[in-house]
Amino acid sequence: MPITVLLVDDEPLVRAGLRAVLEAQPDIEVVGEAADGAAVIPLVRQLRPDVVAMDVRMPLLDGIEATRALLRTVDEPPRILVVTTFENDEYVYEALRAGADGFLLKRSRPAEIVHAVRLIAEGESLLFPASVRQLAAEYGEGGGNRAARAAMDRARLTEREGEVLRLMARGLSNAEIAARLVVGTETVKSHVSAVLAKLGARDRTQAVIAAYESGFVAPG
Repeated sequence: MPITVLLVDDEPLVRAGLRAVLEAQPDIEVVGEAADGAAVIPLVRQLRPDVVAMDVRMPLLDGIEATRALLRTVDEPPRILVVTTFENDEYVYEALRAGADGFLLKRSRPAEIVHAVRLIAEGESLLFPASVRQLAAEYGEGGGNRAARAAMDRARLTEREGEVLRLMARGLSNAEIAARLVVGTETVKSHVSAVLAKLGARDRTQAVIAAYESGFVAPG
């Protein structure tokens, strides 16, 4: 089955460019487009895409609020890939905190765009971990987020779960973590699932953001 994608951007040229790049791939299908975040929820309910590629800045409803609304109101929501002009942007970090699964620069090369969509759809690795770390260092309160610290304390991660979370923050995939820890991939998947459940995180991106904001992992 192809990875289905909904494009959300107020610039028609951006949508056209993304569509051309993605539809050139045999395993990706663009199923719809929207010019503003306000149209996301009804289109997601109608089209059920696997991934929403969404601009972070739009005139009526921006990508941050659209992400919050989507995750709050849609059962089994799609993966959300924020598409942005600027990498070091507080809007991008806020979108990740709101529940987006990763971000992509509009100037990215076609191969990077395709890789991002596939990686987000699979959900087994962190997209651009160095950039997420940089954003966390600038906007993540330096581990001083009390709510994040309290949530991490309540999670009571085991030593191995903490080790897995630190490796997740470095961007390692499940297979890479398994090789590093000399365990099976299924064992790593179980640890990742336990980490997400204990932290109340939707996916590994949110778990890593929580790790940075609580000070469990230093972004520097």
